[in-house]
Amino acid sequence: MERSTIVRVHEGLHARPATRFVKLAKGFESDVELVKDGKAVSAKSSVKLMLLAVKENQEVTVRANGADAIEALEALIGYLENPRAGLDDEAEAQSPANDAGQEAAPAPGFVPAAPDGANRLRGVAASEGFAIGPAFAHFPPDIAGRGRVLRAEEIEGEIDRFRTAVGAVQARMDLALAQDSLSAGDRGIVAALRDIAADDSLTGEAEGLIKGGNDAVSAVITAASTIAAEFSAVDDHYLNARTDDVHAVGRQICLVLLGQDDISLENIPEGAILIADDIGAWDLARAPLKRIGGVVCGHGGATSHIAIIARSHGIPAVLGLGGQINALRTAREVALDGNAGHVIIDPDAATRADFAGRVEAAAKERAGLTIFKTVTPKLADGRIIEIAANIGSLEEIEAAQEAGAMGIGLFRTELLFMRHMHLPSEDMQAETYAALAKAFAPYPVIVRTLDIGGDKPIAGIEFPDEEKPFLGWRGIRMCLDRPDIFKRQLRALLRAAVHGNIKVMLPMVSDLSEVRQTRVLVDECTAELKAEGVPHASFDLGVMIETPAAVLIAPALAKEVAFFSIGTNDLTQYIMAADRLNPTVAKLNDVTNPAVMSAIEMTAKAGVAAGIMVGMCGEAAGRPDLIATFVKMGLTELSMSPASIQRAKKAIMAMAAEG
Repeated sequence: MERSTIVRVHEGLHARPATRFVKLAKGFESDVELVKDGKAVSAKSSVKLMLLAVKENQEVTVRANGADAIEALEALIGYLENPRAGLDDEAEAQSPANDAGQEAAPAPGFVPAAPDGANRLRGVAASEGFAIGPAFAHFPPDIAGRGRVLRAEEIEGEIDRFRTAVGAVQARMDLALAQDSLSAGDRGIVAALRDIAADDSLTGEAEGLIKGGNDAVSAVITAASTIAAEFSAVDDHYLNARTDDVHAVGRQICLVLLGQDDISLENIPEGAILIADDIGAWDLARAPLKRIGGVVCGHGGATSHIAIIARSHGIPAVLGLGGQINALRTAREVALDGNAGHVIIDPDAATRADFAGRVEAAAKERAGLTIFKTVTPKLADGRIIEIAANIGSLEEIEAAQEAGAMGIGLFRTELLFMRHMHLPSEDMQAETYAALAKAFAPYPVIVRTLDIGGDKPIAGIEFPDEEKPFLGWRGIRMCLDRPDIFKRQLRALLRAAVHGNIKVMLPMVSDLSEVRQTRVLVDECTAELKAEGVPHASFDLGVMIETPAAVLIAPALAKEVAFFSIGTNDLTQYIMAADRLNPTVAKLNDVTNPAVMSAIEMTAKAGVAAGIMVGMCGEAAGRPDLIATFVKMGLTELSMSPASIQRAKKAIMAMAAEG
């Protein structure tokens, strides 16, 4: 039996999602395969699964053959369409350590520059923050095999010795996973490493080499190098980062085979900067993380497990220094800037004072920001600036409330559609929107109507093949062509408006007719609900300003709608004609470019002149260096990641204090 689907797992089946998928597959007796682009691999091998390089929004086929094939297909397809399905208890928790403003990993693909000077190095800015402290060099000796050919009678015993070592490594990792002290995020990483240790790809490759006469240590080193090279060759930065994990697991197996322990991190001094050519996620996850002031590594990138652990624990990190790391072997003290990727060896007095000041200021800022949770930011003239949250699911409500969000400035409804195998019913949508309205009443909740297209299709809607889906049949364009889908959402929103302050925002508007056609549909839905005796209420209708066309007709649009919300992410890429997902033109995707700032100002002027609310829901809304500029333009609502809310409120209050 087989079934095809579109993968919805965020960023695809990289390490932890692959581990969860494999665990689910192993729960069935049937043989299960995953097929992509004609290539089939066992769904019970995490390494093979990761090497298949399944990315988000790609089509795959699940095949199952056995007594429980139907159940296996249902469960595995359900997981691919909804990452939480069947494994909710293992869902990765979001660490509050990221609340210091770290919203996403830095862009991958950074190539370390040459040293800035004899004592200044530059690498990958992997975890933000500043640190200065004593250098703790962690350079365990390389492991080498014996390099001798086994006699035929030795092979069976060597295989047994290898299997015992693998079992010992798995047992260590199981013990770590059982400890309550391990955070949810770190637990997911260790589980992924354990899966690699148990995977037939690594163990099978090593056993094959042992059968060929290699000693176990040499076999493991060669097997790990072979599989790591396969990960390196895949065109996916998440999978490239798994090379470090394979080598780390191989090293642990070799150490057991040699009867050795790795150099411990237990004695790292308080506030020390950990220096290493490479450090396995297994070692870092078990280290006394609260004592580590910063991490500097020769290997690793922004999507490596080292970076993820550092960010989740609020530890500044600079990775990917390559051969430059050797300059730090004899360092006494190190200063690092995790925002810019800078590392300074044995800083002078002035630099020490500068970094000490930065560290102290950052600590005070984090501690001081909590007082802004309940603050209602006002300008000197009494105007309130609403600081709201961008979210995409009900699970994110608590984080937004804990941050002090003054409502929701952007609720992305596409996740509600993408999570299910079928289009969500009107009742399901109404319940979701009502829950949002109740959670934040009396604050407004701005719900963006379905913004979906060929780049992220959903079940139940057939999208045409498009060369440029970002410029194609998406957002309001698709919705107006499919009133059967659109009216179901509008009816649900009208019903939810009874429970709170619901506002509705249309995405990808580029023509006045799109707003007018929507109003006709809203009126039809209102009349239908009234005739059916279903409780409902009206809502404000607004538009998302994200196309150059919307900017140019903003004065006319302002007469048709109740509010504007500027989506800076898409607006920037459309104005600059630069795909925001293309790293080669990343420098063009800069919201501070005069062309983009001019478009924002034009939009704000049109909204202010018409007397409607002008907000912003793109990433730029949370930038403290830009907030004052946006407010002076006339924006009165800024919506952002919950992690940035308190910092934004502080920026508004600072403006008020300055008069």
